[in-house]
Amino acid sequence: MLRTEGLEKQFVLHLRGGLRLPVLAHVDLHVAAGECVALVGPSGAGKSTLLRALYGNYHADAGRILVRHEGALVDIAAAAPRTVVRVRADTLGYVSQFLRVVPRVPALDIVADAARGVSREQAREMAAALLLRLHIPARMHALPPATFSGGEQQRVNLARGFIGGHPVLLLDEPTASLDAARADIVVDMIAEAKQNGAAIVGIFHDVAVRDRVADRLHHVTPLQDAA
Repeated sequence: MLRTEGLEKQFVLHLRGGLRLPVLAHVDLHVAAGECVALVGPSGAGKSTLLRALYGNYHADAGRILVRHEGALVDIAAAAPRTVVRVRADTLGYVSQFLRVVPRVPALDIVADAARGVSREQAREMAAALLLRLHIPARMHALPPATFSGGEQQRVNLARGFIGGHPVLLLDEPTASLDAARADIVVDMIAEAKQNGAAIVGIFHDVAVRDRVADRLHHVTPLQDAA
């Protein structure tokens, strides 16, 4: 469902005279349907950079990022922006560490807008059910998430990421702001997504959560350590 070949990424520090800072080199990653691969490595190794490159937020300097979309492999690293948008809408879901949404939009609508292939009424029903499952009470569904706590915002973010049922799902520390009971709910949601055939790549700093959901680890090594 997802494969990288020789993926490389570096950042150019324009305020430092164009200094180039390599972050990823020769990354070969593959993820099958129904599998969760956890990215592991020390802080600063490039795990979040890799995840953002897979989603197309960061431009790859070399290599390919192949995502199975509508029966064909699409190279996110080389695809036109409109193609990337279509792949994200139908195939490639992403749960970031922080909720970034249009201000003043109710939480229910934020989640419902991410549903795929259902009517507006069904999307709102699905959104309400997911929010309740994640312990966001009904009285908060009509409120904008800017008024929520950090943990509540992350649960809205999770509901928005999972409602689409994307075939490929990228998770950046999905339980970082959650207590143990709510983290258990997310573990169950990841297990259900895998059972439905989703290919998942995630960063999990909670080792107990990681060990419960990951089928395999992919080590990301800082380039200065690999030199």
